[in-house]
Amino acid sequence: MVTSVLLSTVLVNALYRRRMARLLEMANLRTRIATDLHDDIGANLTRIALLSEVARQGQAGVEVSMASIAGIARESMSSMSDIVWAINPARDSLLDLVRRMRQHADELFTLRDIGLAFHAPAAGDTLKLGVDVRRDVLLIFKEAVHNAARHSKCSHVDIDLRVQGARLVLSVSDNGTGFETSEENDGHGLASMTRRADRLRGTLEVRSLETGGTSVTLSIPL
Repeated sequence: MVTSVLLSTVLVNALYRRRMARLLEMANLRTRIATDLHDDIGANLTRIALLSEVARQGQAGVEVSMASIAGIARESMSSMSDIVWAINPARDSLLDLVRRMRQHADELFTLRDIGLAFHAPAAGDTLKLGVDVRRDVLLIFKEAVHNAARHSKCSHVDIDLRVQGARLVLSVSDNGTGFETSEENDGHGLASMTRRADRLRGTLEVRSLETGGTSVTLSIPL
């Protein structure tokens, strides 16, 4: 009888701790989503409001302002799409992440006539990834490929995503002009990528030479 009571108590406590851990995880997720919405969407809405005021007052550069508003709106839609995709429990596999990354890279580089080589795990890989991993890896990837497409003046990009032991490793390399990584350059989003890598308990290495292209390598524990 005593043994049964003790066993029941242990099971109840285990279920309680599991439920509390799950609730804490969901609360943290909501906080991160709210932060992303505030930082990304909120900032974009502020930019749209300012540009709209310029256009309304008929100041110089109205056409440029309207084009900028359209671009910012597209960025906001993309950010919202990324959030919805990341929290969808039906998109929790490594292969789902690979498909999302490949689609984005194909669209981005095809429009700019930039060659692309994309290497990723085979279709048989069943590895599952948490919401945080999916979201932050995707955003680091998007920042890296956007930098290559917009700033490097490259003609070819190599993307490699692989499981290496107990780590997930992502590499994005281009043959463009490169830049000086020791200088602060908010336009390349290095601080944001590093912050996300740290949040995943991973490392982010950026190698770039002004005449030798750029490589961004992310390594995180699974």
